[in-house]
Amino acid sequence: MIDLLKNKPLFIINIIFLALIIVFDICLMAIGEPYVFKTIASVLFVLCGLVNLIFIAKSKIERNKFYKYLMLIGLVFACLGDIFLIDGDTFIIGAALFAVGHVFFFVSYSLLYKPNWRDLIISLAIFAVALVVILVPQIFDFQGMLPVVLVYAFIISFMMGKAISNVFQKDYRAENIWIMIGSILFFLSDLMLLFDLFASNAEIFDILCLSLYYPAEFLLASSIYYANTKKVEMPAENAKNS
Repeated sequence: MIDLLKNKPLFIINIIFLALIIVFDICLMAIGEPYVFKTIASVLFVLCGLVNLIFIAKSKIERNKFYKYLMLIGLVFACLGDIFLIDGDTFIIGAALFAVGHVFFFVSYSLLYKPNWRDLIISLAIFAVALVVILVPQIFDFQGMLPVVLVYAFIISFMMGKAISNVFQKDYRAENIWIMIGSILFFLSDLMLLFDLFASNAEIFDILCLSLYYPAEFLLASSIYYANTKKVEMPAENAKNS
């Protein structure tokens, strides 16, 4: 299990970040004004990641010293993708920024556990399901964006596939589940965005997208500390006396 209270000051800070992100997310859904509320909410999860980076760097108990940097870079690209997606005319730029962010997430997960055949099998299975959703129902009007959507689906499938695959490792299972949940929520939010932009434009899909997306980003941001903290083994003498 993850000990969320192992660092009480960081726990309180993360709770504050989560509350603020949710508040601005709700404002975005209720009021609109994405250039204000969406930008603020997205900058907040980057700042959350930065704070977690500072705490894990000071603790000197991290599993991989490069994980925190790659995750933070991925969060920055996601934030930039959010901003560019506000304007429909810059959709391709926004999608490209998100795709680059997913590459950084995938590489960061691979630093925790080296890529293996299970990663490939799970990722390709996810991509196959994504292809079925995208191509078979024929309910989407991609307006010439289908190649962009397919490339993006391929990249995010590998990001989520690696996160799921890592859960099968024997150690740090709870920590890997933390990352997996964030990655799955990210994937599902993009699925809702797909329906929102290219299918029905129904408001429910926009609400579902935002409801899934910001919790996902918070989990990934806080994983810089909680899912990258090395377990501290008790000395044999202390273990006997406890």
